[in-house]
Amino acid sequence: MIEANYLVIGSGIAGLTFSVKIAEKFPNRSVVIVTKANEDESNTKYAQGGVAVVLDAEKDSFNKHIEDTLIAGDGLCDAEVVKMVIEEGPKRLEELMLWGANFDLDASGEFDLGKEGGHSEYRIIHHKDITGYEIERALLKRAHQLPNISILPHHFAIDLVTNHHIANNASEKLSCYGAYVFDQKTDKIFTIKANSTLLASGGIGCVYGHTTNPVIATGDGIAMAYRAKAQIKDMEFVQFHPTALYEAKGESSFLISEAVRGFGAYLRNNSGHRFMLDYDNRAELASRDIVSQSIDSELKKSGDPHVYLDCTHLDMDAFKNHFPNIYNKCLEHHIKIDTDWIPVVPASHYLCGGIDVDKKGSTSIANLFACGECSRTGLHGANRLASNSLLEALVYAHNVFKYHSENDYKPIEVLIPDWNDEGTIIPKEHILVQHNLKQMQALMRDYVGIVRSNKRLKRAIKHLDLIHNEVEELYKESKISTSLCELRNMINVSHLIVKQSLKRTENKGGYYNIDNVKNNEAF
Repeated sequence: MIEANYLVIGSGIAGLTFSVKIAEKFPNRSVVIVTKANEDESNTKYAQGGVAVVLDAEKDSFNKHIEDTLIAGDGLCDAEVVKMVIEEGPKRLEELMLWGANFDLDASGEFDLGKEGGHSEYRIIHHKDITGYEIERALLKRAHQLPNISILPHHFAIDLVTNHHIANNASEKLSCYGAYVFDQKTDKIFTIKANSTLLASGGIGCVYGHTTNPVIATGDGIAMAYRAKAQIKDMEFVQFHPTALYEAKGESSFLISEAVRGFGAYLRNNSGHRFMLDYDNRAELASRDIVSQSIDSELKKSGDPHVYLDCTHLDMDAFKNHFPNIYNKCLEHHIKIDTDWIPVVPASHYLCGGIDVDKKGSTSIANLFACGECSRTGLHGANRLASNSLLEALVYAHNVFKYHSENDYKPIEVLIPDWNDEGTIIPKEHILVQHNLKQMQALMRDYVGIVRSNKRLKRAIKHLDLIHNEVEELYKESKISTSLCELRNMINVSHLIVKQSLKRTENKGGYYNIDNVKNNEAF
């Protein structure tokens, strides 16, 4: 068993920002970061666009950014949270730069601000088209300089330790005491006991197969919190990024940043028609839900597997300078952006819901906090505004830190039993995990995608129940493996998405159900 003052599950922008701040403030307290892949592998690393933050007070204002966020959230944002996050933004960004994160400047030495769909002004601070990678680099470098931070890569958090694990625990208040963790190198399972646990475990993209997320985005934190009986909200609001590079095999897809449309690229269908003008007067710069639904509508009409993004009319030197990563990735796929259109398809990109938290990042379970994509703060409402996610992670990581700085805690005096896997065997049937995973992903894509219906959602539940039963049986009789745990987590998350989708009777933001169409005649 390891004992820590703070256990952090996840090593993206949310987890690292909290860890660095708390470790700097309390050099005698220990922070343990558990991350299931390499320490730098997270959704943060793949965030291309940047951080939306108001830096130009003459052209821009907090009120404009607030208004843009509220419009994107389609009436379901928490207005107080929106105001808080946006007004805190510049301070949090300044801290990132003090830790060594670099952002692009223009010829006059000012920040080179980008503009993305749904934003009324240029306010996206970025580092080429690999902003997240640069932030991750700076945060990890700082974390390694602090001796009271331990990072455990290739360690998978299986389950949170709560009251029901503790013998003779009569407390009515549900509390978290740490987590059971699987060392993937040694196959050993041990306990990390912590006074406070932060879930910063990222998103759920792999539930859909077609996703812009890395393969680690399997909803682990949300599933663990759900099994521990935490409140989970707004899971129906899965944001699909309209323009992922189309790959026939349909694995994790490379993201063609929203900023490329901000730069002037056009969306065209197979016959070359620039169709976005038919759907919205903002054309390619409409919000993501509108663009994704429009592409979905075009694909349903034509039966084509993808549409195209046309950059051939753009200034290529400026394009290459601004998007070197995207330009080279397309070249690897034999797509020369100067002359070729880029085949694109919507892919699951971001979850607007998650573990319900208050402004301090507290969940409904004592000593358990959450921030970043796995949390539901009220900032995004029904649809996240582009580049507000890194901003939210920075602000909420700071809020969790602030709460811990101001509120001392009592050390946890409980006896946590060791993980018990007596009677389990190492399964020879790895094929069962792969088969069920592919079934679940196809089911979510086909029945619970961009455009939903009650009939398809109800069918999805029936199919999911069958997969769930088979996987739970396998889980009970098998030794732990990461792939089995991830599948179990994704099935939990899929159930949450479907069940919360069925409860929503009005189309809002990123949620579109044809049976609610009387409320939204646009499609």
